[in-house]
Amino acid sequence: MRVLFQTRTNLYEAPGGDMVQMEKTKEYLEKLGVHIDISLELEPDVSSYDIVHLFNLMEPQDIYIQMLNAKKQNKPVVLSTIYGLYTEFERKARGGLFQKLANLLSPYQIGYLKVIIKHYTSNRMHAGVYKMMYKGYYGLMKELTDYTSVFLPNSHSEMKRVAGEFGLQNYQYVSIPNAIDQAVFSNVSVDVTTSKYKEFEGCIVCAARIEGRKSTLNLVKAVKNTDYKLVLVGKASANQKGYVEQVKAEAGDNVTFLGAIPHDELKELYAVARVHVLASWMETPGLSSLEAAVMDCNVVVTPKGDTYDYFEDDAFYCEPDDVQSIKNAIDQAYAAPLNTNLKERILKKFVWEETAKETLKAYQLVKS
Repeated sequence: MRVLFQTRTNLYEAPGGDMVQMEKTKEYLEKLGVHIDISLELEPDVSSYDIVHLFNLMEPQDIYIQMLNAKKQNKPVVLSTIYGLYTEFERKARGGLFQKLANLLSPYQIGYLKVIIKHYTSNRMHAGVYKMMYKGYYGLMKELTDYTSVFLPNSHSEMKRVAGEFGLQNYQYVSIPNAIDQAVFSNVSVDVTTSKYKEFEGCIVCAARIEGRKSTLNLVKAVKNTDYKLVLVGKASANQKGYVEQVKAEAGDNVTFLGAIPHDELKELYAVARVHVLASWMETPGLSSLEAAVMDCNVVVTPKGDTYDYFEDDAFYCEPDDVQSIKNAIDQAYAAPLNTNLKERILKKFVWEETAKETLKAYQLVKS
């Protein structure tokens, strides 16, 4: 079987979770004998492929043209949706003029504005963006979902959301787990006593971009004037400089900003930490929470999005806009014994080997 992976054209200039999902899925599908190529072109020759696999419905302006190209060449399309609107954040916590606008617009009008502004300011206007200007953000996504043969959401709840919002009926899907890399995240190989992060032993860690969508400011407020050590690891958002300055101004001596560190070094930090917090406005499910749980951290997560499909009752939940809720969840997670149920479930269900197996099932649905 030959499959072509396609997604947004700036994937490698602006890497994100979709890039990790694509590359790891490719790596593990190839171990099952599937030939995978990646192309970020809008209209490549797909004649030698059995299936075109598109990623990231949230960026429809690129994959819409890629879908039309596949359709023109009579190739079936499967879609990894990676879908979740941040409407609540835009309306309640974005701040500034955009928040006021967001409360006057529909979720799809908000998405439309964000795409147009982002592409115009980065000089990336192309055929897909012009199509969006004519058909709308929702219009492109609706056509994409209508042509998709099989959907590959990261959870059942994500598929339910997509089906409801785009009025889908008689659709086929396979729930594809978001996953951790067992080869990297294994606490067996970490000696805490000699770790370069030993000074942070017993800390609370948050591995995420410093930005409003991750509610970093409220997390910092939640640990203010406490005995907790909070370590923030990840880049600061270049588009929310004012917010980042607020976070730094609010942070006390018990908060450390590590910036971005190599991904395989994260396991050392997780290994010395006691709790990992991701108090976001939406997660599907939050890869760093899965990684930290495997490295023996209790985890605090948002209830917004698809987190319950992964963490069930084995995490501590908090509201992103409520400082006291975040503080209470941290207190409970810190005091609780380590929950090994979650770790065992992740290592059984949420690993790339399982992702590849389930993805292959989706391909076989197309070919049957």
